[in-house]
Amino acid sequence: MNITVIGTGYVGLVTGTCFAETGNQVVCVDIDEDKVERMKQGEVPIYEPGLEALFERNTRQKRLSFTTDLKAGIQKAEAIFLALPTPPGEDGSADLTYILGVAEQLSKIITRYTVIVDKSTVPVGTADKVHNTLAKHLDESLFDVVSNPEFLREGVAVDDFLKPERVVIGTQSDKAKSLMERLYKPFVRQGNPIYFMDEKSAEMTKYAANSFLATKISFMNEIANLCEIVGANVDHVRIGVGSDSRIGKRFLFPGVGYGGSCFPKDVQALARTANQNNYDFQILNAVMDVNDRQRKVIVQKILRYFDNDIAGKTFGIWGLSFKPNTDDIREAPAVYIIQELLEHGARIKAYDPEAMENINRLFGEKVQLCDDQYEALIDVDALAIITEWSVFRTPSFSVMKELMKAPVIFDGRNLYEMDFMKDQDFYYESIGR
Repeated sequence: MNITVIGTGYVGLVTGTCFAETGNQVVCVDIDEDKVERMKQGEVPIYEPGLEALFERNTRQKRLSFTTDLKAGIQKAEAIFLALPTPPGEDGSADLTYILGVAEQLSKIITRYTVIVDKSTVPVGTADKVHNTLAKHLDESLFDVVSNPEFLREGVAVDDFLKPERVVIGTQSDKAKSLMERLYKPFVRQGNPIYFMDEKSAEMTKYAANSFLATKISFMNEIANLCEIVGANVDHVRIGVGSDSRIGKRFLFPGVGYGGSCFPKDVQALARTANQNNYDFQILNAVMDVNDRQRKVIVQKILRYFDNDIAGKTFGIWGLSFKPNTDDIREAPAVYIIQELLEHGARIKAYDPEAMENINRLFGEKVQLCDDQYEALIDVDALAIITEWSVFRTPSFSVMKELMKAPVIFDGRNLYEMDFMKDQDFYYESIGR
């Protein structure tokens, strides 16, 4: 099949590359000329495990190509995937400017029947808006608009696409349904389901899924905070709760809050949708409030330890991306923690396996970026662990003590056992223990 993907962010590039991997001819379109040129030269613009090998193979075998020319990019397309940014506005609602702008352009250049697929995470009713925008200049017999939300987790996005737990497709057109079913069939050979539903239900499914997962995280962070007060251990509570099959083990790890490109934006957007429809979605509002507070819990622990005076003190930071195995720092807890520490007059030395270039763009010389995790410990007053990269799980504690001014660790991801850290003679604070 001939496919066009408009937008080459995490979703667009993974989508295009994985569709090419099953034999389709894929053209990726982006307005960023420099980015497109780099991709043409074989450079993958994002860090995502497993993506580079597929990218290289499919560009070499000419199934995956890139252009800034929208008209040329859709010339042969049977399906056009819109994988465009939907950033949150000041009121939390998703900004559809990019999606509707491209739909307006497409309405003037499509010449034969094409399925237009909303791959971006969009509010309920967006498929109708895209349909109406296309219909301004285009006969309705020449297109169908489908909602096909992505459920990709950064860090394992390639596996998620190639072996999806489920595929959700929102369409009421038999013609579009047939095309989408044929397109996704190679990915569900083991029997995982393709769910067909109406467009609005598909749009709601994505928001509901992410908001529920965010709710689990915030709930467990509240439990962790209460555990500290009453003297319980959240690790034991998590295991006990997670063994209930009705609840499940995942997304029960306490920490410094959720971040990334999906959860914060999607929860805000769903809450905004509720407000626009005069519904008070109290749980979602609480989830967001808890997450905002949780981002600062490490700073509060640090201030408490140093008697609220950290001006001139130096802190090591391990982990800058919002989660391991990605370079994405959008809404990353580390960003908020660094900002708070800087505002209190502290100095920062930081290390992350992949995200330092992005942090440098954000903070510049305000944050000293280090070549490895141990350099980030030289002469620091304390270490804060923010992201649970595997490389941080089994460090040399003897080397750490030699490098640090004092053996003090604030662990936002509960990487180490409490008794072990006591035996190592570290002052060690974590979350909920």
